[in-house]
Amino acid sequence: MNAHAGPSSTPVHPGPTERPTLVDLARRLEDMTGLDGAVDALRPLAQKLVASDSQGLLLGKPLGHALHPLLTDAPLGAWMSALALDLAGGKQARPAAQRLVGLGLLAAVPTAVTGLAEWAHTRGKDSRVGVAHAAGNTVALLLYGASYIARRRGHQGRGVTLGLAATAAASAGGYLGAHLAIARNVGSRDAAFAGSLPQDGTRDAAPSRTDDIPPDALTAEVGLDGL
Repeated sequence: MNAHAGPSSTPVHPGPTERPTLVDLARRLEDMTGLDGAVDALRPLAQKLVASDSQGLLLGKPLGHALHPLLTDAPLGAWMSALALDLAGGKQARPAAQRLVGLGLLAAVPTAVTGLAEWAHTRGKDSRVGVAHAAGNTVALLLYGASYIARRRGHQGRGVTLGLAATAAASAGGYLGAHLAIARNVGSRDAAFAGSLPQDGTRDAAPSRTDDIPPDALTAEVGLDGL
């Protein structure tokens, strides 16, 4: 991402010689062609989902930008609150922690659906990272589900342990989600915001389609890889 002059400049992190390990891992993931099979398998479902959303609600058209990032706060907030109660709430907080885990599971459903709708508009590197992001979140969802069941059956220790493992998986998925949104500039936005996309050539070359889009239209294609 390029830094622009002025007080609102975006900071640029260390160059290639000082690149953090996670940056190298993310770049390798972007180029991991072994994920293309999973991408091809998931693509038809994502396209059907978007085709059924004629009003653009899943992409956040009424908001002017993607709905998915907003919804992620609900399950993550519930699960992080449950973790806090597990670690510091004592026995009396166990029922509340269990309910929070359950609420997080319910909130994860619309979050995942909107995420899939966003992913439908990606290509190439973005699609690969998106599949890995979804995989991490799916593992987290399964672990939180197992944690909820264990808690309901009275296996508190097992439930907490599963919750901790789920938190680790959700954190990994969250990192990749942030990589998509920030490093890769993936996300639906109204054409009025197209000028906020970087023009420094750091992303894969992709022709801009904003000239053909009405000012009030929502596009998930602006700045997306290969579109």
